[in-house]
Amino acid sequence: MTTDLVQTSWDRIDRWLREYAPRTFASLVLPATDEEIRAAEAELDLTFPPDLVASLRRHNGALGGVEAFQFTTHDRLLGVREIVEATRGLRGIAADLDEEEREYYWHQGYLKIGSYGVTSDGLSIDCRAGRGSHGAIGRFFDETGTDFGRADSLGAYVAKLADQLEGDKNPRAVAFNGRLIWESPSAASPEWGSPDGPIPGPEAQLPPLALPGDPAEPLMVGYLLGLQELGALVATLPRERVAEAAHKQMRRLAVETGLAKYTEVGTALEALERGEAVPPRGQSGPLSLRLRHVIVQAGTQRDDLRRWAAETMAHAVWGSPHQALYKIATTRSRLSFDWRAELLADLGNPPIPPMPDDHFWAVLRNPAIDASYYANRYARDGG
Repeated sequence: MTTDLVQTSWDRIDRWLREYAPRTFASLVLPATDEEIRAAEAELDLTFPPDLVASLRRHNGALGGVEAFQFTTHDRLLGVREIVEATRGLRGIAADLDEEEREYYWHQGYLKIGSYGVTSDGLSIDCRAGRGSHGAIGRFFDETGTDFGRADSLGAYVAKLADQLEGDKNPRAVAFNGRLIWESPSAASPEWGSPDGPIPGPEAQLPPLALPGDPAEPLMVGYLLGLQELGALVATLPRERVAEAAHKQMRRLAVETGLAKYTEVGTALEALERGEAVPPRGQSGPLSLRLRHVIVQAGTQRDDLRRWAAETMAHAVWGSPHQALYKIATTRSRLSFDWRAELLADLGNPPIPPMPDDHFWAVLRNPAIDASYYANRYARDGG
């Protein structure tokens, strides 16, 4: 029975989370009661598929926040009360549509069981009795409606999720700082381009290289928010440590994208790592011409990753280390499953701070980081 598959799959999921992501495991809520489930069925005038009942009896959803348990679609597991509220909300939207639109957008027989959070997108389950799709797992998209085909049952869906936790398929489960993160990086294309190929002369018709601004200009906090607790760490470390990490991270990015094969890039990286003078800033030096040429070639090859690496190299050489590190991390997050752990290692493996909130940024005192928005708001609100 698929209800047995639900239980054995949750056994595997819980076991993995306890060992590798205890903060995410702690987000899972205690089982729902039979009374809660029956009341929800009565309120929605639906009978929940047995697999859903079995799952709710195991975990009644997951608490919100960055630690929350999420499916590979980044949808947070919903509890009984949230399922009712989310489903009623979509029914209300569908009620304003004509009959043909309702058929594909949201049917009265669907339940929303996972929430993306930022939008109304999320996992759904078909509760229509007497149909071949009964119990099937689909996904609702705010702009296009509901499609099925994710799995024939919730049991099969959570079994596949357990396989992905224990395996190495894409998307892959990454455990960092005690929480589960789903990563889906792309493969780089380092094979094109000759390391010995000549660079164009200064007179070549190449797009200008976007050079960074004043290296002393503070980085806006907003750029660090996507790095979460690592952003807080970068904001509190000495500038010299951040610069050293940026150089190491740029080396990793250059190798991963094939940018490191070019002599001018390798020479500049070595100078950065040894603390020696870097090539002069400008548009006509050998490094700048190489980067400009690579950007053009990357456009022809449709290789956004190497193009981004070339653009970021200018910041690593001539810009603020904080901005360079942010840009490198943003690109490496599209390339590597392990970019967080590698960034932490390049920062010297210091203790990881808590997830930053508005108060953290409001009281931050680092001239390299512009946190004035939070400081002003905190002062205005009397914090």
